[in-house]
Amino acid sequence: MFTNNPFAELTAFISPSVMQGYVVLMIILVIVGTILDMMHKQSAQYFFENSKKAQKNATRNVSAGEKAGLAIKTVANEVLTSSEFCNERRRISHLLTMYGFILFIVTSAILIFNYTGSGVTAPALVPLLWHLGALMLCGGGYWFWFSIRVDVAAEGVKWNQFNGRGDLFILGLLSTATFGLLWSFFQAVGAGAFSILLFALFVLSATVLFGSVYWSKFAHMFFKPAAAFQKKVAMADGSRENLPDDYDLSDPEVHKRFPDIPEYMGTNPPNMGLGIKAEPPRHY
Repeated sequence: MFTNNPFAELTAFISPSVMQGYVVLMIILVIVGTILDMMHKQSAQYFFENSKKAQKNATRNVSAGEKAGLAIKTVANEVLTSSEFCNERRRISHLLTMYGFILFIVTSAILIFNYTGSGVTAPALVPLLWHLGALMLCGGGYWFWFSIRVDVAAEGVKWNQFNGRGDLFILGLLSTATFGLLWSFFQAVGAGAFSILLFALFVLSATVLFGSVYWSKFAHMFFKPAAAFQKKVAMADGSRENLPDDYDLSDPEVHKRFPDIPEYMGTNPPNMGLGIKAEPPRHY
């Protein structure tokens, strides 16, 4: 099962060109849905206006080389390792889901375009990675749905409670990967009509997943790295997203600039404590 190309068996009743056309259509749906989401939420306009405001408030110029370094840091931290999650369980679940999804989608395209209907047998590694990606996606996704999501310290939502558009993305991911694995298994054991039913559910789930980008959180995957990079640039150029600088509250010069500090806190303000870091990072 794990080393067989599940799409190769479909050529008996589905043309490879139809499968390839379906993949292209899903890509178009993702692009169109993301553009519509940007237009509806005015995300691009927000980033552009926020960037111009930051440039006006900047205290120093950030060179192209420094921006490239910040971009690499963003990819390494926020994209590849999801370091923004302080909760380790949530972080591992997210990484399993993300890398599983990437493996699953990329190998699906490779199997369909290169090794379905071409007469060339796929190397065992490619379908193995396809199944591994689906398993990783299910592992991270179901861990989130049945353990993390229902945790009172996190969201405290019942596992059988569907929150509309907010859950559309994760349920689309889980159903696509689950039906894909079941279809591959029952096809390998020669289940016939039942495997065709599972394949139909697999296609339906994938269509909902990629066709609902405008209504789901799918487009969020593209916005989050851009927002993280812009924040790093804002901190580097001194604009700080219009937030105040970090001051030494016992500094006389700071007292002159902000007279209310000594008035309400004294000339040597006490340690105000750990604040949000006073409790373990159970929330996310």
